[in-house]
Amino acid sequence: MGSVFGKESVEEPPHDTLLSRSDVTTPYELRKYGQRFAATITYKNTGDKSENSPFGALAKYIGVFGTPQNEGDTSIAMTAPVVMENSNKPTQIAMTAPVVMEDHKDDGSDSDKKMMFMLPVEYDSMDKIPKPTNQAVHIEEIPSQTGAVHVYNGKWGEKRNKELAKDLAQQLIQDGVPDLTEEYVLANYQFWGYNPPFTLPYFRRNEIWVQLESAQVDYLEKTFKPEVNATGKPAMKGRNRFTIGALGLVLGCCALNLLWKKANGSQYRRISA
Repeated sequence: MGSVFGKESVEEPPHDTLLSRSDVTTPYELRKYGQRFAATITYKNTGDKSENSPFGALAKYIGVFGTPQNEGDTSIAMTAPVVMENSNKPTQIAMTAPVVMEDHKDDGSDSDKKMMFMLPVEYDSMDKIPKPTNQAVHIEEIPSQTGAVHVYNGKWGEKRNKELAKDLAQQLIQDGVPDLTEEYVLANYQFWGYNPPFTLPYFRRNEIWVQLESAQVDYLEKTFKPEVNATGKPAMKGRNRFTIGALGLVLGCCALNLLWKKANGSQYRRISA
């Protein structure tokens, strides 16, 4: 999922960016994702970072550590003589991003957590997805969702993710999103990671995601989406119009000053001639 310097070369779930709030205290995007499928595992945080960890179990399912731990069916084309084979050969699945993590408890207990690997877009139905051989790994269908996403770099951890989720909640509340509370965000946010552990922290792409209801999405689009003018292009904000107008005034004054100097200069030459 990238390199030491954060270059991302793996597939991501396709999505539409409906809105970008970049000029606020906690910037965020409003994104809409279609239906997706994910390999998931539920676990308790033991600190295990080996191949037997939750990440390792999911990585083994798609074949990162060798033979994929899944039941991939291979069909053989009909020939003469007719041969039918069901060899249950494992299917290697491409790595995708982000890796998603959930923690829905806020009571400090050793609560269950969930990790998900998003599957490539070609796996768009359950019958196309190889079944895991590890009983702890499950395949889930994720319906179309729209939500707010805060992007940040650097190191991540549960404490920082919670703080940023709280910041995102406060920003959404400040923006007037109806029927949204800090408690809801802290109970439902997800961490999305896009880079491997060896990526330098500065170059990492980390995200905090929280799903929004359709009425909340409609409110944000109507309130903050750029106005469209008669040409079909986004209208300039007042600050941009003022900046461009002021720049034009300055350039105009400079041009007049040059003309004035040129005119006076030619007169002086005529007088001294």
